Amino acid sequence: MPIPMRPYLLLSLVFFFNLYHSMAVSDPTHQALLQCLTQSIPTDTASSIIVSKSNPSYTSVLRAYIRNARFNTSSTPKPLVIITPLDESHVSAAVICSQKLGFQLKIRSGGHDYEGLSYVFDKPFFVLDMFNLRSITVNMADETAWVGAGATLGELYYNIWKNSKVHGFPAGVCPTVGVGGHLSGAGYGTLIRKYGLSVDHVVDAKLVDVNGKILDRKTMGEDLFWAIRGGGAASFGVVLSYKIKLVPVPETVTVFRIERLLTENATDITFKWQTTAPTTDENLFMRMLLQPVTRNKKKTARITVIALYLGDSDSLVSLLQKDFPELSIGKSNCNETTWIDSVLWWANFDLGTPPTALLDRDLNDAGFLKRKSDYVQTPIPKSGLESLWQKMIELGKVGMVFNAYGGRMDQIKPDETPFPHRAGNLYKIQYSVNWDQPGNEADKNFTTQAKLLHDFMTPFVSKNPRSAYFNYRDIDVGSTKKWSYEEGKVYGESYFNGNYERLVDVKTAVDPNNFFRNEQSIPPRSSKI
Repeated sequence: MPIPMRPYLLLSLVFFFNLYHSMAVSDPTHQALLQCLTQSIPTDTASSIIVSKSNPSYTSVLRAYIRNARFNTSSTPKPLVIITPLDESHVSAAVICSQKLGFQLKIRSGGHDYEGLSYVFDKPFFVLDMFNLRSITVNMADETAWVGAGATLGELYYNIWKNSKVHGFPAGVCPTVGVGGHLSGAGYGTLIRKYGLSVDHVVDAKLVDVNGKILDRKTMGEDLFWAIRGGGAASFGVVLSYKIKLVPVPETVTVFRIERLLTENATDITFKWQTTAPTTDENLFMRMLLQPVTRNKKKTARITVIALYLGDSDSLVSLLQKDFPELSIGKSNCNETTWIDSVLWWANFDLGTPPTALLDRDLNDAGFLKRKSDYVQTPIPKSGLESLWQKMIELGKVGMVFNAYGGRMDQIKPDETPFPHRAGNLYKIQYSVNWDQPGNEADKNFTTQAKLLHDFMTPFVSKNPRSAYFNYRDIDVGSTKKWSYEEGKVYGESYFNGNYERLVDVKTAVDPNNFFRNEQSIPPRSSKI
């Protein structure tokens, strides 16, 4: 028998609804956007997808997909409105209406962009949050899947596993990363040496252009399709979904994690890793972490080698005894498992964790962080490594992640996609620092540490240009105020090397008035901003 609602509770709800309604009516931006959207969307639907500052849900919706707490402060610029489309047509309407009303539109899929460029701007703006557009349709007949831009990598991996135990996809290790941003910026993970980048397996896409039209690969043309596979789709339109080609994985894979301190041959292992990890069997991916640590009240450094091998442990041990004896790997260090379990393990879940854990979006999970990147083309000598340990210990907090290239990456031309960092690169570096303390002092301290270590590495990394990875977004690489070709070239050539020119040509053709823009977007050849 239903419990009758108390009169005072009912009156409170009525008052609350009327208050929100009156606030929404008094918000001219909300009203103008609603009026525009209702020209193509039913009024009740349009109203439900607009979350303005007067909406009680505004703060929770905005914060849900903020993944860097540096951009979740009271002083961080906030969008006037968050648009949460439920249908592709809603995206078209949002693009058209934002232009009509003269507001910048920021596009957010998962919120993992390290500099918050998808939800922060210094002028009045809207956020188009794609989290509802997360459908995934796997077709095992042709080994493909259509994946909504708002889906997470964890949801993608789970859906592949539900359909096949011997298929996977080469993408990132963090399950809460949004597919839209990950694939538009290239995307990579533990299968990079076997299968290359995520975008190397994108075969179609659906995108809303600046005119609000929904295009696929055929109707957008090969130039635009090329650009949104690694050049940052937010410069060109709004990706609705990608069609990807799945890749085969064996029934049994092997993972291991090995830690060594400086007193445990870490320098020799790191030196050998630089030439072995990029050249060994392409079925083996070895990531190396370098971290300052304290042991017995003494500051030192530690390396950690984390690996995925597409095969059994006997084959892996035999391979490493031949290629990398310095690591001293035995079967006792290895865990044989399935591909989906390896995905969970790389995401720091215990082996045996149910794959449903990949569906957890972990909302409102944000720490303070800064990331930077580099590419290494010549091994760092042992003397350089020795000085690196000292610098890391001196700074105290910043870690480094070495990600091995080689294998399939050496076989794909640098202009095949906008992502140019292929043959000739031994590995990529991610500089990583996380902290818990809020406030400007902590922010300045830790971001400065990251910059100092990045500066220290200058002699050892790529030059002319000093390259960086677009998906490790770093505003220090350069930013734009006027969206000029010259401003864009500073960061554009670091991220895209020689492919910057073609990206500018595509931008000029599809968005000449530069509606789709952010602080590191591709500019048209002549900007009117």
